[in-house]
Amino acid sequence: MKKSVAIIGGGASALLLAAFLDPQKFEITIYEQNKTLGRKFLVAGKGGFNLTHSEAIELLTERYTPTQFLKESLHYFSNVDFRKWLDTIGIPTYIGSSRRIYPKKGIKPIAVLNAILKVLKKQHVQIKYEHTWTGWNSNNELIFNTNTTTRSDYTVFALGGSSWKITGSDGGWQKIIKEQGVDIVSFQASNCAYAVDWNTNFIQKHEGSPLKNIAITCLGNRQKGEVVITRFGLEGNAIYAVSPQLRQALNNNQKAAIFLDLKPNLSATEVQEKIEKSTFRNTTEIIRKELKLSLTQIGLLKTAVSKEVFLDPKLLAQSIKSLPLKITGFAGLDEAISTVGGISLNAIDTNYQLKKIPTHYCIGEMLDWDAPTGGYLLQGCTSMGVHLANQLNKSL
Repeated sequence: MKKSVAIIGGGASALLLAAFLDPQKFEITIYEQNKTLGRKFLVAGKGGFNLTHSEAIELLTERYTPTQFLKESLHYFSNVDFRKWLDTIGIPTYIGSSRRIYPKKGIKPIAVLNAILKVLKKQHVQIKYEHTWTGWNSNNELIFNTNTTTRSDYTVFALGGSSWKITGSDGGWQKIIKEQGVDIVSFQASNCAYAVDWNTNFIQKHEGSPLKNIAITCLGNRQKGEVVITRFGLEGNAIYAVSPQLRQALNNNQKAAIFLDLKPNLSATEVQEKIEKSTFRNTTEIIRKELKLSLTQIGLLKTAVSKEVFLDPKLLAQSIKSLPLKITGFAGLDEAISTVGGISLNAIDTNYQLKKIPTHYCIGEMLDWDAPTGGYLLQGCTSMGVHLANQLNKSL
């Protein structure tokens, strides 16, 4: 006799779990509070649909915080495995110049979602829309806003974190699960804008300007990429990637420091030599012509260092390679691309089962883990779903 699986939530981790569960062993039902599945999946695709990243698996696993949490799942269903599976369902992919992986040109996010839903239909997965989970009744049955109840052999929660509330990912489930004695970590923004107290003249001239081909270091973590200067502060992939370190510093000290490397492909010695050997006399012209620094980079240097430092080749080279910048805060939850917090990792076992509630599992952004943008978040969610499916398949 088949066992029943109730999946609460219809995001990426839920969809991949349902796609990989064995329909010969399980009756699978997804309960989704919205009228459609994958709303955050579709919203994420509007800015460039990063399905995953092409890094070697050893490097890929290091992008996650904590690094060991997803290692087994990522090895079981890697970025290579994800691409191969997508290809089998009619979604060919390619590696972009940033090494991120996208659907082939012309394939929109809705087409990817529809291809996955087609798999679920073949798997005879039932989908119940406009069903918001509200807890358990006295008989330990799942209850929903529709006044319906259900009892399942296995329950998997995939209710998301607390960013992009418009998609339904609002963290409203926390109170219900916390009442069961499950440890919950407060949500915080990740992959978000970080606040900088800019010089007034600088921000008036350079608001909206990018800082391209730079590197940012925070508490020993160095990331290459680019950022955009906003009136609030900085946003972009280079600073998103040091979110764990920035949060740590801000939570501990209410302030943080980052160091900008404006010429990451040159050493400080090479930068100094280019300045000293230049035939130009004006320092601004030297670093603009010899080092190809943008007007925004030069403006930032001039606001951050003294005139004496700016005119000293050695000290200027050191500043170009490691320009300190104070971070004073970060954006709110609903302005963030993703969140950390939710269910403590100490509250689940290695198969994502809640220790306090046997046969109940949690996957996806409900859990307290973190990853930068660029396909890592989606890869983490899909790997969890497939890994759990494999564990449940093997259990019968």
